[in-house]
Amino acid sequence: MFHRNRNHEVPGLNTASLPDLIFTVLFFFMIVTHMRTVPVRVKYQEPEGTQLARLVNKSTTAYIYIGLPTDDGLHVTGMEPVIQLNDKYVTPQELRKLIAEMRERMTEEERQQMTVSIRADKATPMHVIHQVRESLRQAGALNVHYGGIQEAKNP
Repeated sequence: MFHRNRNHEVPGLNTASLPDLIFTVLFFFMIVTHMRTVPVRVKYQEPEGTQLARLVNKSTTAYIYIGLPTDDGLHVTGMEPVIQLNDKYVTPQELRKLIAEMRERMTEEERQQMTVSIRADKATPMHVIHQVRESLRQAGALNVHYGGIQEAKNP
């Protein structure tokens, strides 16, 4: 009988297109992923509404969160709601000063487009919201957006 010695090697894998595939997946996730730059340090449950609209230009939007403080090691205690602008807690007087400084750093066109988005807990007392609104008015930020979620429709 005839016996051949066969060499059973597996051919090498062609990896020439692998970098293209990796960059395609990377670009997909970069486009789809929303990056949150400011950690939210207050507990808030957004109120429900029926007439909601999305913010268009988010680059000129300042976010203010109002709610009870979370236990994040900042030693803020109590059951009074706190105001968070960017990554720190502020008082209404500090809020006015910081918003005014933000507006000074902007161009005239950006100032006209500047929007302040207030995301408050639905159990926040109205006097706190009123203090924030007055501080924003004194700082010249008149375009205010109130955050909420779409109200569920009952059949």
